[in-house]
Amino acid sequence: MMKYKGIIFDFNGVLLWDAPLHVQAWQATAHRLRGSPLSDDEFSLHLHGRTNSHILSYLSGRTPQGQELLELIQIKESMYRDLCLKNPEMFVLSPGAEALLDLVSSKDIPRTIATASEKTNLDFFIQHLGLDKWFDLQRIVYDDGALPGKPAPDMYAKAATNIGLPPQECLVVEDAISGFQSAHAANIGHIVGLGPLETHNKLLACQGVSTVIESFEQFPRELLANA
Repeated sequence: MMKYKGIIFDFNGVLLWDAPLHVQAWQATAHRLRGSPLSDDEFSLHLHGRTNSHILSYLSGRTPQGQELLELIQIKESMYRDLCLKNPEMFVLSPGAEALLDLVSSKDIPRTIATASEKTNLDFFIQHLGLDKWFDLQRIVYDDGALPGKPAPDMYAKAATNIGLPPQECLVVEDAISGFQSAHAANIGHIVGLGPLETHNKLLACQGVSTVIESFEQFPRELLANA
């Protein structure tokens, strides 16, 4: 069995199961920008794993920039963060995540996060979820506007560089189609898809996905070298 030296985590939907909160905030944003709700297909293709700039361009039918873009982002994200604080039972790391993070930290396995979240949300997650316990914050890749977002390969390619490994020696855990495409395009060695059991056939059909799990409680630790 091939073993991988490092692990890169997507965040929203993987380490944090916050999809209902994002859905609520994005539906409110969609109503404000275009007057109609988002369909499940739209969420799958245009929202999950995508940067705010992509989503807001899709919803508005144009390309907001500069101060307008920043204001639109913060309206949506302020709503999302407020929902996180009002729903503390959902604003926790996903099942099995802490145990896995404790393991890879104790074994000093190279690790980081590659997320479409922007800096304000990342700082919010660090503050409330204690991510600095497991991660070197300087190595986390997030949407700072400097890189193309997923499905472009750049975020995962940079994440591998940040932990000092070639992409083919890394394992990625993702939940979104755009994330699978990004990791595959970056030549990541092994992609683990995470989602409910009823989605597993769909996840396995995505290019590059080799393993599917329902939660980190099922994570195949034997895939990691030194674990």
